[in-house]
Amino acid sequence: MKIGVPKETFPGEKRVAIIPDVVSLLSKKEIEVIVETGAGKNAGFLDAAYEKKGAKIASTRKEVFDQADIIAQVRSLGSNPEEGKKDLELMRTGQSIIGFMEPLTEVSSVGELAKKGVLAFSMELMPRITRAQSMDVLSSMATVAGYKAVLLAAASLPKMFPMMMTAAGTISPAHVFVIGAGVAGLQAIASAKRIGAIVHAYDLRPVVKEQVESLGGKFVELELDTGESEDKGGYAKEMDEEFYKKQREMMIKVVAENDVVITTAAVPGRKAPILITEEMVKGMHPGSVIVDIAAERGGNCELTKPGETVEYNDVKIIGPVNIPSDIPFHASQMYSKNITTFILHLVKEGKLELDMEDEITADTLLTRDGAVIHPRVKEIMGSS
Repeated sequence: MKIGVPKETFPGEKRVAIIPDVVSLLSKKEIEVIVETGAGKNAGFLDAAYEKKGAKIASTRKEVFDQADIIAQVRSLGSNPEEGKKDLELMRTGQSIIGFMEPLTEVSSVGELAKKGVLAFSMELMPRITRAQSMDVLSSMATVAGYKAVLLAAASLPKMFPMMMTAAGTISPAHVFVIGAGVAGLQAIASAKRIGAIVHAYDLRPVVKEQVESLGGKFVELELDTGESEDKGGYAKEMDEEFYKKQREMMIKVVAENDVVITTAAVPGRKAPILITEEMVKGMHPGSVIVDIAAERGGNCELTKPGETVEYNDVKIIGPVNIPSDIPFHASQMYSKNITTFILHLVKEGKLELDMEDEITADTLLTRDGAVIHPRVKEIMGSS
């Protein structure tokens, strides 16, 4: 069994799917690793490090695809819509492709993978069950995003985060408001608190209050009927527009009281809900900062522009995209652990074994035998 690790081709992507440290782990399972030269360089992993651990370095991308039974990527076709199409020419029938694929929005790409006869596994569809925690790439990358969001805010805010007693007087702490207490939000709370800010947080799921408080944050309670606010995967459910309207009305005062607002609300496969309106931004103090982690999904602030920092009414609105790529060393380390664990789940005694009764396999497998087999993706394709 051979695993191929090609260089990432999505513009600005610095991560690598497999790092040198896991090569020896795969070797013990009779799995050989072939890495395209320079694949890990942008993340801080040189070819020599891979070779030292027993990996083979391929001089061309074609060589990687030609030799590998499984291709491990960060961004496969779908998540890499333009450059990823070039890889279709290199794929062969029966080959397995594993990576981010955006299958719920880029369904045409899933169809193209099916036509190539490959087995396509989408890492972002990993079920949120106990057995799959070590394979949960969304949680891993959200951890990085939550941390980085705080650093972006701290660098842009014209204030320091911690309270300080100085000879020049007392410096009051910054006030940070985190909207959404999922993995990214909780990491943002912890990071902001660690730097010294006073942190408040809100989530439409009341059950996360204890988690917020355990990190030193203060949970903001709004008198809203959230009903069943969490789906079976543990994500916040998408609510109707009437709910979001009431939520925005009640949140105006809270937003205005804070120096930094970090928004993290995203529903997989859907456009991010608007939580911060133009009116709310107008009520913020000059110099305040909004970091919209959901920018790639359209943004939680209606003034967000993905990939840009805009200034409105003396408030900075930062719309970062592909945040984990900005911390490629540790993002790659975490992703590598996730994808390697998943590969070892699929490969038994040097052979790929597909147990379709297994929830992990069934939920992530998109294509097989030239057809799209994932029920949810098939449903979207049929309705589009």
